[in-house]
Amino acid sequence: MDELDWNQRLREQWEFHWDHQVRARLDGLTDEEYFFSPVPDAWSVRPRGTAITPLATGGGDFVIDWAYPAPSPAPFSTIAWRLSHVIVGVLAMRNAAHFGAPAVAYDTWEYAGDAATALDQLNTQLDLWLTGVRGLGADGLRVPVGDKEPYPELTMADLVLHIHRELIHHLSEVALLRDLHLHTNGATR
Repeated sequence: MDELDWNQRLREQWEFHWDHQVRARLDGLTDEEYFFSPVPDAWSVRPRGTAITPLATGGGDFVIDWAYPAPSPAPFSTIAWRLSHVIVGVLAMRNAAHFGAPAVAYDTWEYAGDAATALDQLNTQLDLWLTGVRGLGADGLRVPVGDKEPYPELTMADLVLHIHRELIHHLSEVALLRDLHLHTNGATR
């Protein structure tokens, strides 16, 4: 019997979800949906100078609402905010820390001012992530993540599982917000 290829299995966990559930749910995302907020004062991505939080941050024309410490309960956030969190905090920072991508931070990132740009950024970071994970092979999955992560003793396999859970979680929220927008506004897709 052949040895199980754990690297392939970990990638397939995300790739299957992306190919069969998430990707189609992001197709046709409009700017109206991207910025849709069903509640007042939701955190979002906004043009510089219009943020609703004192620590809004970003390196371009748009900033992301932010506060530290985070309020309790956590504020509601738009698709724009959630995608930005996934793109920067979940993927781009990990791509930089572990796979040689350029260094990024919330305060220097150029946040997308429209849905199409955000989806392009997401696709770019997902490609970098999966290429990086593939390059780990089997042995690289056993290597501790080190001081680049809050739990340095955990392995790269643990990090891959964590990132995939984050992607599944947050992108499911995006799909739900699209459904809420559709049913709240009587729109059609």
